[in-house]
Amino acid sequence: MAMRSVLRSAAVRAAGAQARRPTTLSLGASSLLLEHCAPFHSTRAAMEPTKRDFYDVLGVSRDASKNDIKKKYYQLAKKYHPDTNKADPDAAKKFAEATEAWEILGDDDKRQKYDAYGHAGVDEQAGFGGGGGGFHGQGFEDIFGEFFGGQGFGGRSRRSANQPQRGADIQVDITLNFMEAVKGTTRDLNITANVECDSCDGSGAKPGTRKKTCPTCNGSGVQIMQQGFFAVETPCRRCQGEGSIIESPCGKCRGKGTVKKPRTVEVKIPEGVDQGMNLRLAHQGEPGQRGGPSGHLYVGIHVLPDPFFKRRKTDVLVDVPISVAQAVLGGTVVVPTLTGEVEMKIPRGTQPDTVLQMRGKGIKELNSNRRGSQLVNLQVCIPK
Repeated sequence: MAMRSVLRSAAVRAAGAQARRPTTLSLGASSLLLEHCAPFHSTRAAMEPTKRDFYDVLGVSRDASKNDIKKKYYQLAKKYHPDTNKADPDAAKKFAEATEAWEILGDDDKRQKYDAYGHAGVDEQAGFGGGGGGFHGQGFEDIFGEFFGGQGFGGRSRRSANQPQRGADIQVDITLNFMEAVKGTTRDLNITANVECDSCDGSGAKPGTRKKTCPTCNGSGVQIMQQGFFAVETPCRRCQGEGSIIESPCGKCRGKGTVKKPRTVEVKIPEGVDQGMNLRLAHQGEPGQRGGPSGHLYVGIHVLPDPFFKRRKTDVLVDVPISVAQAVLGGTVVVPTLTGEVEMKIPRGTQPDTVLQMRGKGIKELNSNRRGSQLVNLQVCIPK
């Protein structure tokens, strides 16, 4: 019933969008039913003389199995749903027509009446006379994910509540000086995080005992709650979606399966890291649940400013003072670089704030052997 209500709602939304301006839905269930019923009863009655045979609509024979009818409707719904076929102006009408046919032929009792009496036998049961618009505004995959065993189009399935789950990630920050960031370094990080309990091996159960299948959900991890026309799936309240319960919890971790422990992680900082970067250490985060992999450890980089060097991506800028005589006549000057001091020639007639480039003297590019340049800004010092 929940499945048909969703189909009805999707078809109402698709057909009604072209026939009239949508009515604002109230929150009351009775108002919702009335607003959807009246317009579509009158529309269906007006269309009765030209209504197509439901078997022809779905393109199946009269002796087709229910599974074949379902598959055919699935194909047509995928093809004509307005969310996936916006180019065809008739798509909404075709989708609504196919949905009405599925409403009848997908129900054994309604199909029997239709086979015996045609449209007249199902007028008060077909397509759009029923109530339920609780899925108003939902997209294509949201709607059909509920119909076909939790799978949307493209083979994506809903995740079971008790499947293996990856552990949580951990974020820590470290501060480096300028030269540590440029040349790379190694740091030992002391972190306190959850680790698998060594007493129960992560099960949460007292040593010598086991988890038991949850009697409320029978191990599925979910409960189905019927709300009028709709079925709502929620995590099991008793087992919190685990699918199992612990009757005798581990005394060390108190049933959690993990305990907080300090540990030291060695982090190799690569050459050329910069402010704001995040380094990822795979599977160094929190342990996973139900056999899932551990999360990752992310290390945020903060770099202190340097009194001499300024960074411009992989280039390094340094200010070097020179005298008026050096600027006019030329000469040499000692320039600090990332690898030590070097002498640089100053050409005659150098103007204030002239920038000279020393190629290959900059910062190494991450994941590459290329290096930037050192930019030397010559500042002419004029005597007072």
